[in-house]
Amino acid sequence: MSEQVAKSDVKIGGRSGVFLRLNRAFGLLRDVARDRSGASAMEFAFLAPILLAIYISSFEITTGYSVAQKTLKAAGTIADIVTRQETVNKAFLSEMVDTAEATIAPSPAPGLKLKITGVTIDGSGNAKVLWSWDESGGNPYTKGSVVAVPDDMKKANSFLVRSELSVEHTMLLFFGSPAGSEASTRTININREFYYRERLGNDVPCSDCG
Repeated sequence: MSEQVAKSDVKIGGRSGVFLRLNRAFGLLRDVARDRSGASAMEFAFLAPILLAIYISSFEITTGYSVAQKTLKAAGTIADIVTRQETVNKAFLSEMVDTAEATIAPSPAPGLKLKITGVTIDGSGNAKVLWSWDESGGNPYTKGSVVAVPDDMKKANSFLVRSELSVEHTMLLFFGSPAGSEASTRTININREFYYRERLGNDVPCSDCG
């Protein structure tokens, strides 16, 4: 009888060991199922590039908008300054490049191009070039050529000063162009123009613009 009891205890003990190991295994599986640290890491690995691209794109859009607003302000400032003069010359107009750069600062203004045009409007509302000047000291428009002026600025027998300002802006990440690509593929031109009426007299002549 004692041997039978002993053998019975051995069998029961063996089954208990198996059940214990199975319980431990199921416990480990439950712990793995509850632990999402690995899944979170994988999700982050997928989302990180997208989030980074969104962040950089938002930064670039904000920076580009800021440069565009400063460019518009610079164009307006130049036209305003010129219309306050009784007469101008090339030396005076060349100083407007420094004015533009100072207005856009601290943002850089590479490839800056500036055109300033004196526009005369006759009694019939026809707008034509009286004189013109650009940053190289040349005459970008032919004297007497027709100018497209906004309708609300076409006042008969008046004079306008038009300033056209263009700067280059290089994006770090621009619609899929990687930061390591050529700068020319990530560079955009920001162009702004502004019209102002004369402040003193009937016009603002340029003595040596041609």
